[in-house]
Amino acid sequence: MNKKIAVVTGGSSGIGRETAAALRDMGCTVYEISRRDIPLAGVKHIKADVTDQAGIKAAAEEIIRAEGRADILVNCAGFGISGAVEFTTLESAKAQFDVNFFGTVNVSNAFIPYMRQQGFGRIVNISSVAAVAHIPFQTFYSASKAAIDSYTAALANEIKPFGISVTAIQPGDITTGFTDARKKTAEGDDVYGGRISRSVAGMEKDELKGMKPDVAGRYIARIAMKKNVKPLYAIGATYKLLSVLCRVFPCRIRNYIVGMLYAK
Repeated sequence: MNKKIAVVTGGSSGIGRETAAALRDMGCTVYEISRRDIPLAGVKHIKADVTDQAGIKAAAEEIIRAEGRADILVNCAGFGISGAVEFTTLESAKAQFDVNFFGTVNVSNAFIPYMRQQGFGRIVNISSVAAVAHIPFQTFYSASKAAIDSYTAALANEIKPFGISVTAIQPGDITTGFTDARKKTAEGDDVYGGRISRSVAGMEKDELKGMKPDVAGRYIARIAMKKNVKPLYAIGATYKLLSVLCRVFPCRIRNYIVGMLYAK
């Protein structure tokens, strides 16, 4: 077989862009699917929005016509919103799920039939440690990533007989444009005694001191290229420990600790 054919969504910035670059450096033919065309040497861009089913289907067809197959799909596209649940519009909450969760579903559904027919494939879904350490005032982001984890584990069993493996990767704090791109609302901060702005400011401070995106991108690329994968990975020793502790600790204790950190 020739070079692996890899597809990365959200490849115009952040860890998506770094993952595309890492896969390219590992010898893959890489396509990145995103709304913006920001050239990356050696990576082919296709303009599409992950929420646009017809556009994503056309992108998948274009890749298959050109390459004959798709070996790796990395679902990186996503964004974050923050604010108190009661002051977050249903429209904003739905938009969060439309991109982070249903966008992942939409892209996967476009490529699974081809992977099923070819008898192999690897799907990597980008989750977050927020999926298990549920962050107050980023509730819908946390919920969308928790949905990714559940979806990944269930899907893995559904399509395993076709030679397709599925895994989710949980990054922690990463220094990317994701922080600036977060759609924030401080509405109701007076009602909540300033806790909304304090919580978000604390999270963003941690993000700005976080892991470099190229480190995360290389990690994701290595998992994408592994022969066999586990259902779930966390990036970095600290977050691997955090992910394990969040699953081991009783919910009451876990929520108390997270609340002390981000809901005071």
